[in-house]
Amino acid sequence: MSSDDLGVVAALNDPVRRAVYEYVISQGREVGRNEAAEAAGVQRTLAAFHLDKLVEAGLLEAGFKRLGEKTGPGSGRPAKVYRRAPGEWQVSVPARDYRTLALVLAEAVDLLGGDERAEEAARRAGGRLAERVEPGEELEETLRRRGYEPYEEEGRLRLRNCPFHVLAEQHPLLVCSMNLSLCQGLLEGLGQDPARARLDPRPGECCVSLSINNEN
Repeated sequence: MSSDDLGVVAALNDPVRRAVYEYVISQGREVGRNEAAEAAGVQRTLAAFHLDKLVEAGLLEAGFKRLGEKTGPGSGRPAKVYRRAPGEWQVSVPARDYRTLALVLAEAVDLLGGDERAEEAARRAGGRLAERVEPGEELEETLRRRGYEPYEEEGRLRLRNCPFHVLAEQHPLLVCSMNLSLCQGLLEGLGQDPARARLDPRPGECCVSLSINNEN
């Protein structure tokens, strides 16, 4: 853990700031100050203050964009908009470095050609995760707690965030196939059709999506 990481996490301590941040990242697009203020139930000036503080902390990026349909003369100045910043931060007390070991293990699996065994292990891990799910909990909430940031689109649950992003960047074939197996094992453990999960990559999102209501 670095002091920078701790400072970033501390920036989310304020409940209004956290609400504004969570709204922006949940949209998957640029968000203006008025929209963020309305979503958080606060005045625009307060929302703007917290949005800019989140930019200072490195959690959001800011830009300018015309939000209305009018273009050309008389359309007004571009509005300030915000989106999720690309970095990631970890806080562990005392400091731990699981990421480096995970990268080493992923490289070892690649070198040994152990992809199938890794997928089997991931599927079993998904089943163990299912055992810890509270009775009656919706799949969407389970995925949200695992960091996937699910959202519905065209009859599927898409996953805005990849919890294994760093690994997936360096070992995409291995990690994406393991991620799919993990999700299938989770579904199976919940008594649902594992075929609901499939590889469905999109730029900037998780490589897996899931059908809604057990429809493939």
